[in-house]
Amino acid sequence: MLVAAAVCPCPPLLVPEVAAGAASELDAARAACSDALGVLAASRPDRLIVVGPAEQEGRGPHPQGATGSFQGFGVDLRVSLGPAASTPERQLPGSLAVAAWLLQHAYWSASPVEGLGVGEPLATERCLQVGRDLAAQAERVALLVMGDGSACRSVKAPGYLDERAAGFDAVAARALGDADVTALAAIDAHLAYELKAAGRAPWQVLAGAAEGASLGGQLLYEDAPYGVGYFVAAWS
Repeated sequence: MLVAAAVCPCPPLLVPEVAAGAASELDAARAACSDALGVLAASRPDRLIVVGPAEQEGRGPHPQGATGSFQGFGVDLRVSLGPAASTPERQLPGSLAVAAWLLQHAYWSASPVEGLGVGEPLATERCLQVGRDLAAQAERVALLVMGDGSACRSVKAPGYLDERAAGFDAVAARALGDADVTALAAIDAHLAYELKAAGRAPWQVLAGAAEGASLGGQLLYEDAPYGVGYFVAAWS
């Protein structure tokens, strides 16, 4: 069953080597992610599963040892989910690569770790069922859930300004901070798509995994520094 979860944003800029001179702008987000990972470690999980949005080639399971890189951003930096495999399979999608960096930065050793790339089109009910299946994989399962809110909070945002974005993010932040499974499951998938909210499907996987777990939540960070909603939450 699910014993703990951490929710983190997944912009590559969270990695200081990628952000370079702008790295300090996300210092507070990195600190909050570190605190959330501490909650996961304290839960003594048997297994940590990292869930994040992925394009077609990155969807599905990624075993411990899977590797990723930030070469697409001009940075010669490689990461792995746990000890790197001697013969790595396909590359981690970007969201899981960011998660792998967070885990390496936190010196994660509390449990084995594996990943799951989730596609944006995945319907809500399917997300919930995936979450239920993940929670049933071990006696004590923890989730690290990667995903951003709307990308339409300002005129300079990737999706330009959409007046619905702030309200959407407020609802998502409240649900994540309150560990409100019902509210997460009720997020409108079509609206999330229009607002380019990459976290919708992973959050709803979390909602399925947390059904019946009676976890409490805490919102550790909420901001939109680049016109994209970033949230960090810890459930335990």
